[in-house]
Amino acid sequence: MTEIDTSVPHSARIWNYWLGGKDNYPVDEAAGDAYTAVFPGIVTIARSSRAFLGRSIRYLVAEAGVRQFLDVGTGLPTVDNTHEVAQRLAPESRIVYVDNDPLVLAHARALLTSTPEGVTAYEDLSLYEPDKILAAAAKTLDLTRPTALILSGILGHVADYDQARDLVRGLLAGLPSGSYLSLNEGSRGTDPAYEQAQDAYNETGAVPYFLRPVDQIAAFFEGLDLVEPGIVSVPLWRPEPGDEAPQPIGQHGGVGRKP
Repeated sequence: MTEIDTSVPHSARIWNYWLGGKDNYPVDEAAGDAYTAVFPGIVTIARSSRAFLGRSIRYLVAEAGVRQFLDVGTGLPTVDNTHEVAQRLAPESRIVYVDNDPLVLAHARALLTSTPEGVTAYEDLSLYEPDKILAAAAKTLDLTRPTALILSGILGHVADYDQARDLVRGLLAGLPSGSYLSLNEGSRGTDPAYEQAQDAYNETGAVPYFLRPVDQIAAFFEGLDLVEPGIVSVPLWRPEPGDEAPQPIGQHGGVGRKP
């Protein structure tokens, strides 16, 4: 078992802290509080990204009929993880989580349960190995049937944009017609305060996360048929009836179908 360093802040644990989770340490809370002191809106971004994930999965299950999910770059389990949202609506849903962080691995095994009818699996693999991810996923999922690829806030960790696009293409290439991509990422062009805070954070020596212009986020969906309303700031993507009037934030995403 890889030793987990609790003396250094960790992006997955900081994100967990902002989401209201318990899988973090004082060093993560301090880093998270330092960030929110500069940009309080980061908590809204973290929770809005999570809420978009939930709405997109509900759409995929209830309206698109998807029963298989490949969630790459899972992060720490919190509330309403992919399998919980999907299996609540369709207990037979099958989910494969992929991450290569020893911290996530330690928690994933304890927290990622499944309904009796469905399956939840965890693969300890890197985003940079799409072929290995697909091969491992095929042990749990039938990749001749439509599958939803979930990429939630992970591609910003890939510094090279062309490489990030290639990774998305490589994963989608292994999925059949009728599969879907649900993706959301931190964006530029909506919230200058967020951009300044994130750029400053990236310069601290922490694991960087790169915000991207909306047109670059949209280009991850090249070749896919976008589900309405297309690529938008995440609170604007199919808000639930009764939600407060959604306001744009620096996090964009959407859902696309592979023809």
